Amino acid sequence: MKTKIIFLSVFLFTASLGFSQNKNAPRSIISSSASIKKYHGLDELRGMQKGELLELYVERIQVLVKILPYIALATKPGVTITDIGIPNNAENKKSMEAQVEGTTAFLALTVDFQRRMLPYSDKDNLIAAILFYENTMKSLHEFNEL
Repeated sequence: MKTKIIFLSVFLFTASLGFSQNKNAPRSIISSSASIKKYHGLDELRGMQKGELLELYVERIQVLVKILPYIALATKPGVTITDIGIPNNAENKKSMEAQVEGTTAFLALTVDFQRRMLPYSDKDNLIAAILFYENTMKSLHEFNEL
């Protein structure tokens, strides 16, 4: 019985070490959730229900808000401040954390607003906005190649 308890304790300790985050590791400038799963064509969007379009619209807004303020630094998730030569000191970490908190709060308000108001929007305008946002995202991929 004691060997089972010891084995379980060692296993849990090892697992907790493996899953714990390094507090000193630099944070990614762009969130890993800042990506669009699929781009759509006009005919495909026209065939969707308004509820589906609203979700696509909200997803694209979230991705753009998570990327656009940082394009002078990075355009893809995974790049850290250390990767681009910014010191990973306490002041810069605090600044990054404040930015993440601000972005999170902004997105919460924006998504709430969109979920309340967008059901009243014209379906064609919603489709045009989704295509515009997707073209903007495609342009960011071209921007990255410059």
